[in-house]
Amino acid sequence: MTSQVPPRFPGNPRDFLAQWSASRGNLRNFLETTALPPLDDAAQQTAGEAAAAAAVREVFGIDLEEFELGVESVSGSIKAAGGLKVSPADPDIPQEPGVAAFFDVDNTLIQGSSLIAFAMGLARKRFFTLGEIASIGWKQLKFRLTGSENADDVAEGRAMALEIIKGRPVDEIVALCEEIVENSMQQRAFPGTRDLADMHLAAGQQVWLVSATPVQLAQILARRFGFTGALGTVAEVEDGRFTGRLVGDILHGPGKKHAVAALAAIEHLDLERCTAYSDSVNDIPMLSMVGTPVAVNPDRKLLAEAHARGWQVRDYRSLRKAVRTYGLPSLFTAAFSIAGWRLRRRWRRRG
Repeated sequence: MTSQVPPRFPGNPRDFLAQWSASRGNLRNFLETTALPPLDDAAQQTAGEAAAAAAVREVFGIDLEEFELGVESVSGSIKAAGGLKVSPADPDIPQEPGVAAFFDVDNTLIQGSSLIAFAMGLARKRFFTLGEIASIGWKQLKFRLTGSENADDVAEGRAMALEIIKGRPVDEIVALCEEIVENSMQQRAFPGTRDLADMHLAAGQQVWLVSATPVQLAQILARRFGFTGALGTVAEVEDGRFTGRLVGDILHGPGKKHAVAALAAIEHLDLERCTAYSDSVNDIPMLSMVGTPVAVNPDRKLLAEAHARGWQVRDYRSLRKAVRTYGLPSLFTAAFSIAGWRLRRRWRRRG
């Protein structure tokens, strides 16, 4: 039997999702205080939740639980930044309502892994051991050479980061993130990707970073580049210190889609008019929800998908182009051959 929409429930699913997301509360609280006051019986609650689930499926094609995780992630990002946006729009540029561009960070905007850059920043402050530092260094080298984003590495990095910052003051980690962006990240931005973001800003469109990296790091990077805002993985905070627990999704793979859906509801974005950029096949859920998906510096699987789906492709790499063309073993062989030739020439001169 199909549930009836309650009489005081917002009539348009987009209106409902916008009101609920903007309230940044859980669904039951929103139904009780805003959409259906008073929520006086189980039947009314059930009808409200059914209508909410239908609205989410109709607008975004995801489950209610997934949308709720997205709302939690966006709410955590808002709390971390002290507001939804980290940079004001240029008052001299007419704004285009309802349109945004979403950028992945790692190997799309910045060469290498931001999460590993964060971990290396923690290592420089002696947050963990030399053995762990060596492991991080290998993963950074592998990621920069191949561009392949390993889900296990992402999950392991997230768990490590959450545990390491547990009990640490938020101000301490924010200051560290400022150093990491200043010294290790902003100079590694691909100029071509920066130009794409600036193009959207010049057209009066919002520009958002959407990344699995800690939200504080993503928001500092967005503010440095003058972007509208950033959604990232949110670590829970109590009394000014990190608890070691996660808020909402890790923004990797489907988690990005959930968060973008919640942001689109809050900002009344028309996703058919929006653009998304990523290098990884893991981000197909986010790429496929917008009208203009663009593969930037794509890994092999995403490149194949982009060609098959007729998506745009942009490639601003140098080293990774060589890896894709010649293969990693060939490049290592060539590197060692050159090094060996230089050493032999040096020895001959000494002889």
